[in-house]
Amino acid sequence: MSAAERRAFVNARLLDPAAGTDSPGAVLVEGLTIADVGPELFADGVPEGIERVDCGGHCLSPGLIDMRAFLGEPGAEHKETLATASQAAACGGITTLIAMPDTNPVIDDVALVQFIERRARDTAVVRIHPMVAATKGLRGEHMTEAGMLAAAGAVGLTDGARAISDSQVMRRVLAYASSFDLLVMQHAEDPCLAGEGCVNEGEVATRLGLPGIPAVAEVIMVERDIRLAELTGARYHAASLSTRDAVAAVRAAKQRRLPVSCGVAPVHFALNETAIGDYRTFAKTSPPLRSEDDRRAVVAGLKDGAIDVIASSHSPQDQESKRLPFAQAAYGVAGLETMLPLALELYHNGHMPLLDVLRAMTARPAELLGLDAGVLKPGKPADLLVFDLEAPWRIDTERFRSKSKNSPFDGRPVQGRALMTVVGGETIYQFPPAA
Repeated sequence: MSAAERRAFVNARLLDPAAGTDSPGAVLVEGLTIADVGPELFADGVPEGIERVDCGGHCLSPGLIDMRAFLGEPGAEHKETLATASQAAACGGITTLIAMPDTNPVIDDVALVQFIERRARDTAVVRIHPMVAATKGLRGEHMTEAGMLAAAGAVGLTDGARAISDSQVMRRVLAYASSFDLLVMQHAEDPCLAGEGCVNEGEVATRLGLPGIPAVAEVIMVERDIRLAELTGARYHAASLSTRDAVAAVRAAKQRRLPVSCGVAPVHFALNETAIGDYRTFAKTSPPLRSEDDRRAVVAGLKDGAIDVIASSHSPQDQESKRLPFAQAAYGVAGLETMLPLALELYHNGHMPLLDVLRAMTARPAELLGLDAGVLKPGKPADLLVFDLEAPWRIDTERFRSKSKNSPFDGRPVQGRALMTVVGGETIYQFPPAA
């Protein structure tokens, strides 16, 4: 889209969590940015020379920001590429993806950061920013050069799906990151307590004869990290919580005004451990699906703000990785195309106001990552989502744009779907597709 082009998105229900806006209105886009927004905009009609986009009374919000996605490239392009992930993200209303460093080679130096950014510019339709490894090779031993990586474009530090278990190393990472105001994201699981476990420790694990991961493995790591964040003054984010006690620990840290935040993946508020059924490997996740008590606690944490962010934790796996005995099968769920409808269940089921649900996928991740996004405001990038809040449909993995189809939600009835995704003023996805 050229800088001269202007588009008017009219007849919309404007939803801007950052401003607390929920009202009828319109948005004017000029080139790559939002030029104006408001309830009275174009009340007398759209002037000539401006393209009119009728939103049909549907919701118009900032594009979603997914702050935890494992994208495969480089090294696992048979499972996903930046291009296919971006197409899947667009289908799910996501306009910004944060790529995890769990690739081959690991994103732990400036050259790899530049590679991701260049490949994203060349092949992706959404914005992709890398979050780089906190330790070299994700081995949890030696820190990466946080300052140089941040200058190259990294938006945070994490060892991805691995926990930084050495307390001294984690302290150093947090202290170093605080010098650059970089967010440190942790996969909160004590690897020694997790051991060879592959499901939640409890009745289901016992019945299936599978080794379990105790809930305490999560809260012990969270509580340790909160102490280290307090010691260093660093901004700490627990990536994908799944247990009642870990959510409570973050809630208590926030009450003490510590710079602590956390996120959750839809699987942990939409499913519990019974979804494993008889060894359903598509429901094998890390952290594992937990008890119904834990699931309810996650919903409560989202409701009261203890949990800041909903992220897909998209982890594409091919058939060969999943069609194995449960203990040997790969962890992970393909989540880009289901994040929005599953999150909207929180609204439809009466757990959260709509603006709060959207805040967890727009304004809040933008704040944590320091991104110029997630709001409907003049001068900001024209990254927009138009969605039908009420549309009923069934998730069909065969229609996924992702290369991988590993989802436990296949066939699940949901309500609400993306109708149009706009990045930099350009429509990159539309439903139904144009003839």
